[in-house]
Order: sequence, then structure tokens, then C-alpha cells
Amino acid sequence: MGTKRTKGNFLEKLIIATRASNLALWQAYHIKERIETTFPEVSVELNEITSKGDKILDKPLALIGGKGHFTKELEDEMLAGTAHLAVHSLKDVPTYIPEGLELCAITERQDQSDVLLSHTYKSLDELPQGATVGTTSLRRRMQLLEKRPDLKVKELRGNVNTRLRKLKEGQYDAIILAYIGLYRLDLLKDIPFVEKLDFFIPPMGQAALGIEIVSSDDRVREIAMTLNDEHSFICTKLERDFVSKIGAGCSAPVAVNAIIKGEDITVKAMLGYPNGTNIMHKELTAVVSDCDLLGKQLAEAMIKDGALDILEKAEEIAFKDEMPERL
Repeated sequence: MGTKRTKGNFLEKLIIATRASNLALWQAYHIKERIETTFPEVSVELNEITSKGDKILDKPLALIGGKGHFTKELEDEMLAGTAHLAVHSLKDVPTYIPEGLELCAITERQDQSDVLLSHTYKSLDELPQGATVGTTSLRRRMQLLEKRPDLKVKELRGNVNTRLRKLKEGQYDAIILAYIGLYRLDLLKDIPFVEKLDFFIPPMGQAALGIEIVSSDDRVREIAMTLNDEHSFICTKLERDFVSKIGAGCSAPVAVNAIIKGEDITVKAMLGYPNGTNIMHKELTAVVSDCDLLGKQLAEAMIKDGALDILEKAEEIAFKDEMPERL
């Protein structure tokens, strides 16, 4: 593995697999710094990979296999023995984890807001009839068009800087991005109008980092577990359970969010057609000490009410003009 070990379970060098985008590198360096602070005897190196999801920019994400393309290459590196650990935006991690690997730690979740960005209009309410809004996410499209069915939603691919450049060039009246990525890269100061869309429900795992390791490596697990935040781990597990049970891929028009308040945890979910119609909302609350099945129970309740039919039709609507490629 290009790793050095001495006697016992001492690890001298740890290799992190990461995407090569600016935001992914910020996240990987953040984890590198945390590990080196806690374990000064371990030197941490980055193995940077340009993922397929970062290379194919002319097709909607769901048509090239969804967000799993952002994680698969990193997982391949770990399985090949050229990395110990991968740092992911948790929202990009499919609910299926390959054998031999394990999603063992979730960092403390930050601000989960989606934000509307514009160079011309102060807010969503100020966007004129028929304005063009850029987003790749079917979840955002669904929630935006439920509130403003008059808007024109246009595909928006590329890394954060590319998306912001397209907005500045006037290709869109506004675009929607996750607040946390813009905050981490210090890009908010360059955008005249920023509005948090508080009515949006985030996707599973938004604003948390997922730490994936090779299951058999106990020393790496020990290191990774120092990064884990218990509340974030519980909340995101329920969100991932919900998505797994309902069978929604990372790109489906599904929003789900778990929040702990005091002794209670509430999971709320929303799904529907990407054109903002046939929306289903539901939420369940339990005590944190007895919430293990809450995500699955919420999915089962929505399935009973017809969620699977809605999701099947949603996929037809999303891709009626394009045939998905089986890659």
C-alpha cells in the first residue's frame, strides 16, 4: 500500500483518497489536519482522483449513473490497497457500501441550507415570471417548482467555480447551491444576492462528511472514529435508512432530514415529481434512545401511501427526452 508500519499496530503513513475538485480537496485537507493534530506520529498524504462524475459535464448526473460516480473511484483505490480512507460529501455516498469497506464515521454536521444566488434579483420572490434557475438536483427542482411553477429550470453542471461563472455570465437569472460548500471555499462574498431557502428539505447527509475505510484495518478505524459526531451519525443513519428502504437513488426527487431536539428525534421526508406536482410529505418522531428503525418506518409509511408509484413516474418525467446510459 505504500504505507509504513512498524511493530504492533502503529501506522506511520495514512493515505486519504479524495476527489480533485476544490471543495473535495478542502474537505480532505480539513480531515488531514484533524488527524495529524490528534495523531502527531502519523503523516497523512492525499491520493487525488478525478472522478467520472467530474469529467462528464454534458449530461444530467442521473443519466450517467447518479452520484455514485463521485465515490466509486475512491472506493476502488481503497480496495486496490492504494488508500486507507476516503473523505466524501456524505450526500454523494450511495446507501450501498461495497464489501470490504465501511462508512465508519460522520463528522459534525454544519449548516444544511440550500441557497439561491443571483447577480440581479434579491430573492426567490423577486424573480420575474419565467426566470431561468440553474440546478442539477431533481430534489431542488421539485421543491422550487412546487413553490414557483412559472420558473424555467435549466441543467447546471460543473464544479462550484464553473457554476458561479455561468451565473455571472448571465446564463441563468439565479442558481441554487448548497450553502456549506460556498462557505468552506469562501465564495459567498463575490455574489451580490444570497438567500437561504429555509423551506427546502435537504438531501440525506447534507453538510456532513462521511469517512469510509477498509473494514479490516483496525488502526485506521481507531483513527477515523476520533472524527465521528454521535448526533450526526444517528441522524444521517436514519436518513440513509429511509433512502435505502424507499429505493431512491442519489439523484431521485427525494428530500429527507433528521433533527435531534432534546430527547426527541424527528425525521421528515418529501418526494414527488420533478415538475413540482404530486408531492408527498410525511414525518415521524421518536425518542433518540429508541429511534433505530425510524427511517425505515417513515419509508414504509410513505410506500403504503403510494410513494413507489410516484418515484417511478418521477423518473419517467425526468428523463422522457433522454435514455439513461447503463454505464
